[in-house]
Amino acid sequence: MAFNKEGMDYDKHKALIREFIDTYYGVDESGAKVFYYREDIQRIAEREQVALYVNLDDINRFDESLAVLIEGNARRFHQIFNEVIDEMVQEILGDRQPPIRDALDAFIFQRVYMDDQSKIADGYLGGTIQEARKKYPPQLLRRFEVIFKNRDAMKPLAANCVGKLVTVSGIVIRATEVKPIVEVMTYACDTCGAEVYQPVNGPSFMPAVNCPSKDCVESKANGRLHMQVRGSKFGKFQEIKIQETSDQVPVGSIPRTLTVNIYGEATRQCAPGDHVRISGVLIPLMRTGFRQGGGGLVAETFLEAHVRSLFFPFGSKGSVFISNVLQFVENIRSSVDEKDTDDDLTEEEVELLAQDNLYDMLAYSIAPEIYGLTDVKKSLLLALVGGVDRNASGMKIRGCLNVLLMGDPGVAKSQLLSYVNRLAPRSQYTTGRGSSGVGLTAAVVKDPVTGEMTLEGGALVLADRGICCIDEFDKMMESDRTSIHEVMEQQTISIAKAGIMTTLNARVAIVAAANPAFGRYNPKRTIEQNIDLPAALLSRFDLLWLIQDKPDRDGDKRLASHITYVHMNAKQPEVDGMKPIDMRLIRRLIEVAQRKQPVVGDTLRERLVEMYVDMRRVARESDDSTFTSPRLLLSVIRMSTALARLRLSNVVLPDDIEEAIRLMQASKDSLRPEMLQQEIRQSPIDRAFAVLRELNSSAGDAVIALQTAVEACARKGISEEALRDAITVHQSNGVIMVDSQQRIRFVMN
Repeated sequence: MAFNKEGMDYDKHKALIREFIDTYYGVDESGAKVFYYREDIQRIAEREQVALYVNLDDINRFDESLAVLIEGNARRFHQIFNEVIDEMVQEILGDRQPPIRDALDAFIFQRVYMDDQSKIADGYLGGTIQEARKKYPPQLLRRFEVIFKNRDAMKPLAANCVGKLVTVSGIVIRATEVKPIVEVMTYACDTCGAEVYQPVNGPSFMPAVNCPSKDCVESKANGRLHMQVRGSKFGKFQEIKIQETSDQVPVGSIPRTLTVNIYGEATRQCAPGDHVRISGVLIPLMRTGFRQGGGGLVAETFLEAHVRSLFFPFGSKGSVFISNVLQFVENIRSSVDEKDTDDDLTEEEVELLAQDNLYDMLAYSIAPEIYGLTDVKKSLLLALVGGVDRNASGMKIRGCLNVLLMGDPGVAKSQLLSYVNRLAPRSQYTTGRGSSGVGLTAAVVKDPVTGEMTLEGGALVLADRGICCIDEFDKMMESDRTSIHEVMEQQTISIAKAGIMTTLNARVAIVAAANPAFGRYNPKRTIEQNIDLPAALLSRFDLLWLIQDKPDRDGDKRLASHITYVHMNAKQPEVDGMKPIDMRLIRRLIEVAQRKQPVVGDTLRERLVEMYVDMRRVARESDDSTFTSPRLLLSVIRMSTALARLRLSNVVLPDDIEEAIRLMQASKDSLRPEMLQQEIRQSPIDRAFAVLRELNSSAGDAVIALQTAVEACARKGISEEALRDAITVHQSNGVIMVDSQQRIRFVMN
């Protein structure tokens, strides 16, 4: 790289930066000019603002060459900006001191005032406040921060990025507590009383010991310096570690991590699990001391965050930095985009959304190489889209769908999980035996720098607002499995370890796969014996699918034909003329659908109530053990809102409710024995007649009072209308007779 002499002309650049701050303007809604940076400097001078956010897109519009130079030598231009702002603040204040906002302001005010008064007492009348302030280091008097916002374009990190302004994105996996970092250390001499100021620019410094004042040097008093913490200037410092997102990691590679040092007002604004985009200067830190042994010239790199941003909005000045991470992430993933959705879609996407069988096509496109399992794939599609979160009066109702796949070995449970993990925009994949409760939730580890305990997020935290796939769910230890109970319902993780008590967000949908208790499903055993999972855990799953490998000649033939076709042609066959949709397009449609916030209208309330009461009745009559709890009603609502999202609609239709009920019923049917399914499918008239036969067999005189039959049917959830219809039908067939006293008699048994 050739030496650029023009790039070293800092005086010219200083004047150019001054011109940029003075003259750059934007236009507000009324069309009036707004001088953003000049107004910010005014507020900084009056101590009403503590940070100046410099958008490099603004500088690029002002002078493209200056923006390129700042990106290539950000730390030096950061210092030039500080010097320019110092001069402008002095011009604004004139011969007065800035307002007092904290203890350090009061300390500086007192010192400057005393120096000014001592000069007046000595007969020096030409001094000003600004001249009195010149004896102090600029770092002590500077009460603002300059933060660069890099351009929107992101480039991969490489060796040529060292020292330059770069932008990276990732997941926060660890965040330390905020610690004070010294910027200017103040000392007082125990002999002459002089105050000495030591600016600190690096991660470490050597405290001054001997007094360098003129009095001590001339008198050879060898005065000793003592630290004055009250007169020193400290800033905020926090170290976080970010990791690549799952879509950035190459297959078979370990996710790379990067240490980020955050200073000032941007600290304490992100937690493990947050997805952030950070701009800063990539800096190498040479190993020293015993750590240097064997390392040679190897340096550890870290990112000094100048700009902390996440998905900046449109506008020349709109800077959303890392202090807004939590709020802005939630707005992006859970609120309706202000722009019309059609403006974001390409022609191909609009054409796909216009098809009537979009729901079936998307379900077919999930792991198309796996034969059948259509309803299971539809439930996984709804889990990818998710329902709508509700927060009413402080009570949160989750919108994430939890799905459990349980079945015999070799039914492609793990393949479905693997595909969902690749398809989801944000996901984590883990196995039951290879995961502990700490690995799933959060771990407390010792920070290598400070030696203190810090939180490091687990798989559920890192998958926040995404999907966590857990294979071999039944192999997990019971103590580890109970750690996810809170996550599956409250969507949070409460930590109380090593003196750290906090709550982390884990707004995640769990898709788990498990084998029955004895390896294969045993039809001779009960459902509880086959599943062998606690009811408290099973009730938290919205859908439970039991996938059995039953010998069937026709089904086995179709399955074998499908598998051989896939192996011979390296692609899946078409079904009913449907072709699989590209994974990127599915992911794009999911992201667009998640912007919608559909609601369930009052007209659908009766259908939901009827559905819930009917399912509870069936469970009671059939001695059902598939855990029909009040959570089932919320599961149907979640699935119906997810179906409305797939239609890009903000209103849930009756068809959405019916499809959600059908999926719920299909999942329950997969858990029931075939004989029980046939019994449940009986019509109300047949079930009412079955009650009459039971009463007839138990009655000695073969006469049944109508009121007795009504009460017996009510106990089993059968309406009186169904009973009367059964009496009418079978009376016309000559099976039963009803006398004038409303007594029922069987003519033939």
